[in-house]
Amino acid sequence: MTIDSHDRDPRSDASTPDAQSPEGAAARPRADKAAGRRAFMGVAGSLAVGGVLAGSPGVAQAARGRGVDDLLDGIGSLRRDPRVSPLDHELRLRALRVRVEAAVDQFEEPIAPHPDNGDEERYPNKIGTDTRGLPHDARGEVDRAAYRVASRAHASREWDDFEAIPLGGTRKLVSPIGTLAVSLIGTTPAQIGVPPAPALASAEKAAEAVEVYWKALLRDVPFESYADSSDVADAIEEIDRLSGYTGPRAGGRVTLETLFRGSVTYADPRDRSGRTAKHVVPPGVLDGPYISQFLLRDIPYGPQVLQGAFRTALPGNDFQTDYNEWLAVQNGLSPTRSIAYDPVRRYLSTGRDLAEYVHGGAASFWGAALLLGAARSANPGVPGGIAAPLSPTNPYLTSETQASAAATFSLAYLQGLLPFGTSRAIRAAYWQKWFVHRSLRPEAYGGLVHNRLANGRDYPLHDDILGSLAVELTFDTFGSYLLPQAFPEGAPLHGSYPGGAAAIAGVNVTLLKAFFDEDHVIQDPFVPDPADPTRLVPYSGPPLTVGGELNKLATNAAFGRNWAGIHWRTDAAASLALGEAVAISLLRDERRTFREPFDGFTFTRFDGTRITI
Repeated sequence: MTIDSHDRDPRSDASTPDAQSPEGAAARPRADKAAGRRAFMGVAGSLAVGGVLAGSPGVAQAARGRGVDDLLDGIGSLRRDPRVSPLDHELRLRALRVRVEAAVDQFEEPIAPHPDNGDEERYPNKIGTDTRGLPHDARGEVDRAAYRVASRAHASREWDDFEAIPLGGTRKLVSPIGTLAVSLIGTTPAQIGVPPAPALASAEKAAEAVEVYWKALLRDVPFESYADSSDVADAIEEIDRLSGYTGPRAGGRVTLETLFRGSVTYADPRDRSGRTAKHVVPPGVLDGPYISQFLLRDIPYGPQVLQGAFRTALPGNDFQTDYNEWLAVQNGLSPTRSIAYDPVRRYLSTGRDLAEYVHGGAASFWGAALLLGAARSANPGVPGGIAAPLSPTNPYLTSETQASAAATFSLAYLQGLLPFGTSRAIRAAYWQKWFVHRSLRPEAYGGLVHNRLANGRDYPLHDDILGSLAVELTFDTFGSYLLPQAFPEGAPLHGSYPGGAAAIAGVNVTLLKAFFDEDHVIQDPFVPDPADPTRLVPYSGPPLTVGGELNKLATNAAFGRNWAGIHWRTDAAASLALGEAVAISLLRDERRTFREPFDGFTFTRFDGTRITI
């Protein structure tokens, strides 16, 4: 369909102002815009009727053929203005082509399989499902009438149905409808798959629970002192013998060097059902100190500096170990206690420190970008920037006459992508939370453990958690079997799987790895002084690379929520892979917009494979 700019509507002869008059000059852009919209809709309609946009194979190939050409010809000829330079006109047409082709390419990506773990259907009392925020009885079991209303909202995905959900307290459900916003860049949430969360009665869920109970007990033990702790030795021994444990091992064993380190979980592509999980340890995560270099250094920010020492919580800030307090939080009531903070800022050195770091909105990834781009300190005793080279594929590295700026390929350009990626990762993760999995939070699971062991409730929990030393020590310490929480409010009011903070970490770290040279070795690494965590001391050990420490930053940010007691290992691990997929889709769309000679973004995925986009 081609519309020529000389075609006239006969109805306009008597009423349309002359094109040279002021009235005509004002009317022409509006008329051209309306006609351009008609041209676009006409061609889009013909594409749909012809099957190009109807889900048939080869959508992108067909759309890049005659259909898009007709669309461009129609709009281009209609709006061609002799006063506009041909190059400017061509730029506008190129923008249209890129947007249409990107949309069609994304549309051609299939909907991923979305299997859940079956717990919602398996248990009529919904004990395996996230129900926090709704009214519960004295056992912590949800009011079933309230859950039926919530289920209607989950099925309809309508604002008014969510507004009808009866809440048990004052806290609100977190952003179910926001996940349904259309993303104009990158893929849609339904096109990214994660394997199902471990089922309530499974050995894997029990192993995850044993791990978070141990993390709660060991929150105040400095990472640099693990070798001297008998409790850490007991944790290693117990976790090592758990058949369902999917975290890192060395030589098949859980060791001091692998304990509580991060992992990433993908849906195994060999299983078309999406049910099989593939667990990997990202390169660098087992190397050197537990805490990433990106969380220890002062961050240069123009004329300012963001301190690497943080506000931390004092030891013993543990919540929801009292049953009434726990039940109130399950019902969605606001907490009545608050965290007591250390008046002295210090460097992250314990699990509690890491939990508090991820409690709020720290400058983790923005700060990492600034550190990577900043020069090293002239004083070897003072941490400065990392001065990492840009990715070898950056076209401006070989330009003789041109430098990059905020438009493309500069640090400022990357800084624009990072918060954008954060938004898109949350859409993807929360869509899974609300409309697929609705998985049980660790704090709610702790209520099942307590009611089984203290009150004899017949809940289907695996023997590995019921006979756990960590659970026994929790009772000896707190007088209940409830999982101690680092946050008074516990977890946000949406399901546990997958994790939102972990998805943010996955997308941001992937963008950072695509932009900088991952193989660059970080000079002058530091660790907190074990005797005085208000200061840093030099680290000596295996070399630490940008890629490895970025992977460690991702796992620190993701698994920090596990140290708080609000997430499971699989929540963090699957969300890192999800965030990576979001970043890849964003980079693919950004890639097609460039005019520089560019061979593509090349980086290492969390599973160790190299990819070029």
